[in-house]
Amino acid sequence: MRTVRFQHWGKIDFAIAWQKQTDIFNQTIAQKRLLRENPEEQPTEDYLIFCEHPHVYTLGKSGDRKNLLISETELEKIGATYYEINRGGDITYHGPGQIVGYPILDLDHHMTDIHKYLRYLEEVIIRTLSDYGIAAERSPGETGVWLDVGTPSARKICAMGIKASRWVTMHGFAFNVNADLSYFDRIVPCGITDKAVTSLDREIGRKLDLSEVETKVKRYFEEIFGVSLV
Repeated sequence: MRTVRFQHWGKIDFAIAWQKQTDIFNQTIAQKRLLRENPEEQPTEDYLIFCEHPHVYTLGKSGDRKNLLISETELEKIGATYYEINRGGDITYHGPGQIVGYPILDLDHHMTDIHKYLRYLEEVIIRTLSDYGIAAERSPGETGVWLDVGTPSARKICAMGIKASRWVTMHGFAFNVNADLSYFDRIVPCGITDKAVTSLDREIGRKLDLSEVETKVKRYFEEIFGVSLV
């Protein structure tokens, strides 16, 4: 069974985490190049990173700046920052009470299929939510994990956006567990105007121990990807 190195970076500024991710991502790609030239080189390693960020909005490379509905001055007033980054997708929010997951995987060891990879990530969150009695699902054509798809009350509970190069991934998912949903009011989340956002604590009516939920996410990641976290 393939092993994946698990790291928990705790509460960390988005820009610092982005640079740390980028360093691992670039090192993995560099190692793949060496392996092509010399099969005796060390094989690439995989990582799953969890963290929490201070309030921050990030805009993916296919996003529209207009989906941030407040000015730089207003960002300062609410203690939030804003970054335009190199993942797919539009605008999203990260903040306290979320589980932010950054899998940095060499998909040559798993599946060379980005769509399948995203479906696997979605399945990790869907199974985690099932443990809390929530029937989460996918929304056709919209990446992420949703509740009540196809109804007027459809709402997203986990956003996803990734970057991949040479079948190495970075960025990942933001799972709303105890998130302050008022921060989503300042954006058009993921550029989707007709659906709401929710959080696990809102759905079940109580705050959760974040580490308890993280343990479930880790277990289902191992199960679905067929790996062992070390």
